[in-house]
Amino acid sequence: MKRRNFLFNSAAGLAMAGLPGVLNATETQTKVSNTAQFKLKYAPHLGMFSAHVGDDPIDNIRFIADQGFRAVFDNGLMGRTPEMQEKIGNELAKLGLDLGPFIVYADHGAKYMVTANPEVRSMLESKTREALEVQKRTGVKTGLITMGIYDEKMDWDYQTANVIEHMRACCEIAGETGLELVMEPLNHQVDHPKLFLTKMAQAKMICVAVNHPSCKIVDDMYHQQITEGNLIMNIDLCWDYIGAFHIGDNPGRKEPTTGEINYLNIFKHIYNKGYNGVLCCEHGKSKNGKEGELALIEAYRKVDAFEV
Repeated sequence: MKRRNFLFNSAAGLAMAGLPGVLNATETQTKVSNTAQFKLKYAPHLGMFSAHVGDDPIDNIRFIADQGFRAVFDNGLMGRTPEMQEKIGNELAKLGLDLGPFIVYADHGAKYMVTANPEVRSMLESKTREALEVQKRTGVKTGLITMGIYDEKMDWDYQTANVIEHMRACCEIAGETGLELVMEPLNHQVDHPKLFLTKMAQAKMICVAVNHPSCKIVDDMYHQQITEGNLIMNIDLCWDYIGAFHIGDNPGRKEPTTGEINYLNIFKHIYNKGYNGVLCCEHGKSKNGKEGELALIEAYRKVDAFEV
């Protein structure tokens, strides 16, 4: 499937014909191209538009670019073959798209970062070394690590000290190539009970203690709306340590405009602060199939329509 060869669906396309960049693949010969790029680097995940272009990562990248998006992300990038990682990196470079954070290590049901276990340290260092190889193949700038669950039998400050030591060791390795490692605070009320890292202030404190340029935060606004709210205030207070954003509305964790978060104002604020990084669309769709994919693009056009 070639770039710029995506077509309006006869029904959904007519309903959204006034929206720049809302394209559909394929049943007639009329070609429609998108030229309107989004102001910020919203990054759909590879597979988000499978109803239009299937599951092939390269076809997804081309479709995403044709909709005016300036980035993609792939949580499972490290699990792809080296050959596919190189193909992804080459296609992104050709189209001028950025690549958002991929998961270096995450286990939401295990105690690891809060422990002083030397086997955990060895595993995390090995994963970070592996992440550097992914970086070489793809050009990705950011990897993601989560902290796992807390230990009910250990003093909280000792657990924090262990997390700091593990992150410092991983960042020393990541710093060899300039890879950033972002920690992700997650909510425990809805999705991930017993997790150690839940708040932005807690993440910033760890970053300050680690004291390494590779140690950053991914601000997942869906999780933080649930945990503590005050999204813009916390963005400002943690600004120097934010390496990426995750997007998802609440409740429901679907595309912007489906919940209570005022993403139009938040994105304007982020834009005015000069942010040039990736904002990963880490959420589901409120509708199924092609209709849902077109609705998602329409939603991002709405929240990107702030005045500059």
